[in-house]
Amino acid sequence: MSESESSSTPHRRRPRYAGKYPRRFSEKYKEHNPQRYGGTVEKVLASGKTPAGMHRPIMVAEVLEALGPAPGKVLVDCTLGYGGHSLELLRRIQPGGKIIGLDADPIELPRTEERIRDQGFGGDNFVAVRSNFAGILKVLGQLGITAVDGVLADLGVSSMQLDDPARGFTMKEDGPLDMRMNPRRGLPASAWLERITPTSLEDVLRLNADEPRAKELAVALAAKRFSTTGELALAIQKLVTTPNPSDRANTVRRVFQAIRIAVNDEFSALDSLLRNLPASLKPGGRAVFLTFHSGEDRRVKHAFTEGLRSGIYSKVNEEVVRPSPDERRDNPRSTPAKLRWAERGPSAT
Repeated sequence: MSESESSSTPHRRRPRYAGKYPRRFSEKYKEHNPQRYGGTVEKVLASGKTPAGMHRPIMVAEVLEALGPAPGKVLVDCTLGYGGHSLELLRRIQPGGKIIGLDADPIELPRTEERIRDQGFGGDNFVAVRSNFAGILKVLGQLGITAVDGVLADLGVSSMQLDDPARGFTMKEDGPLDMRMNPRRGLPASAWLERITPTSLEDVLRLNADEPRAKELAVALAAKRFSTTGELALAIQKLVTTPNPSDRANTVRRVFQAIRIAVNDEFSALDSLLRNLPASLKPGGRAVFLTFHSGEDRRVKHAFTEGLRSGIYSKVNEEVVRPSPDERRDNPRSTPAKLRWAERGPSAT
């Protein structure tokens, strides 16, 4: 652009927001720019909230203890997300260590790769791959890696996805009813709901979220057209007649969770990862899983228990590990997290 063009371009003011502080995700311009407004981000973190567009890694100390990162180790982060866990691990496996970061999200993956590169980790130390973790063995094969020293799978949805209304995961702010981790594949939640039968939706609500009002909700919601998250949330709230607002909010949360799991086929992907996990690990390698609801945790617990019984795994943690009281206070989103780990047995066959 020439100097004359630059000087003739009119200055555009940032759109104003109602009230003293921005409330909408898109308005929180300071939180979206932590390099420039670090003080604002620190205040948000200190208040126990997650800044817009960011994600706070959960149970970092517990993950590090369970994985045992050391120089030269090769690890897979199955759910790269914002990259918080991977950055902590990368700092501990140098020199000579490498992390393969998997994520199916085409929007967040390049942002996270850039963030990690900016911390000084090049291609010898970090490889980002757009892939669902169900394809872990295929990814390793393409990279010429037979097995790795450790695998981390944080099964929680990243705050960047949950909080951005454009992604259609949240009930806090109206947005398109999408919910796809990869918005370039599959049906959005709106189309999925239009096609499902009441009987099938009832099964989804029970299996994916233990929803006690599954039958009533399924009859009211199945084969209906909801274009936005707000429309769906309002329809659910109208069916919950109890006077307690938290009951309505919890029901909306469970229904959203159940639909999200189904739209992304999350349990099938998790089952595939658990089947392929032993072949992905070297003898003595560790797998660490963070789960956030009963459907995930049951699958991980069962796979680890059966693997220990059959000799595939030599050790598993006997007691589930939970976030500390301090972490639950400082980051409420960590509250439902459960950590389980397993160690590959001495035989790789």
